[in-house]
Amino acid sequence: METQTRRMKIYIALLRGINVSGHKLIKMTELKSMFEKAEFKNVTTYIQSGNVVFSSKKEDIVSIQETIKTNILKVFGFDVDVQVLGAEKLQRITENHTFLEGNQDQLKAVYYTLLAEKPNSEFVKELEQLEQTEEFFKITDEVIYCFYPNGVGRAKWQGTFFEKKLKVSSTTRNYNTMKKLTELSKEVD
Repeated sequence: METQTRRMKIYIALLRGINVSGHKLIKMTELKSMFEKAEFKNVTTYIQSGNVVFSSKKEDIVSIQETIKTNILKVFGFDVDVQVLGAEKLQRITENHTFLEGNQDQLKAVYYTLLAEKPNSEFVKELEQLEQTEEFFKITDEVIYCFYPNGVGRAKWQGTFFEKKLKVSSTTRNYNTMKKLTELSKEVD
């Protein structure tokens, strides 16, 4: 009798709003340990903002997200929004940024606002009517590609603005973080 071995899939978890201004503090060593106790493998964390690369035999992303959310609540005592992406999807999103071409000298201005679900097309149409002169964005079904030449700190159109207008939860990462997470996901065995 042949047994099928399910191959491990590589995922990236993006936690929203941890270690910001002294709120929802989680040490990355403790977060890594929590992931390992939840039976995720090859766990690597990247910087303090809650980026975790890991592998799992599970294929149901919603189930993986719920496992992570439940464990964070149990171990650390607070509710955190979690988005989980497959490695291929993360790489595709990272490479397809609308504003990468022609702006290689301004990569610090390149941001990704990852959406928890597909936004309502009517809300998207409303936002697309905004005159984009100093900062720019392109909304897709899964991400808002942003370009902030004057810095994200001065941007008027960023994460919380988009969440309110689109009525969708999101989390934002810069180009360097997305690129590094893509690289780390390729290193997982």
